[in-house]
Amino acid sequence: MGGRVAQFLAAHHPSLVSRLVLACTSPGGVHAFERSNEIRQRLATARRDTLRELFYTPAWSGHSHLFGDPTMSPPEARAHLRASNRHDAWDVLPRIEAPTLILHGTDDLMVPSANAPLLAGRIPDATLHLHEGGRHGFFDEFADDLTPVITAFLEGRP
Repeated sequence: MGGRVAQFLAAHHPSLVSRLVLACTSPGGVHAFERSNEIRQRLATARRDTLRELFYTPAWSGHSHLFGDPTMSPPEARAHLRASNRHDAWDVLPRIEAPTLILHGTDDLMVPSANAPLLAGRIPDATLHLHEGGRHGFFDEFADDLTPVITAFLEGRP
């Protein structure tokens, strides 16, 4: 959900954003590629093993902090999901002025990777970086590969 919030922040308050990194997110609305009904059903009854499978490859053996806030009440979790499902930044994406790096794992089923080129095509001068085989938590699992890419971008290096 952070990438969705960041899109609106960068579009509506450009003076607050000097560089933008969007990872595994979507423009939302009718233009977005949505997760499949199978994935929606799995998430509706999500258990930790389901989330682990959607976020990481079988090779990942690390600890994750990406599975949500365990202190969130059921009404808060529903509100979070409702806000996420209603996200539609399509019309404001061209207003983003900050240099933008778009990262996505190619095997992300939570937010399909087909959304990354959509974002790159709507945000002026955006840079697209797809990580082969990465799932929704690819930036955590493959941090050793991605940290130099992100650091170079944030420092303004090619």
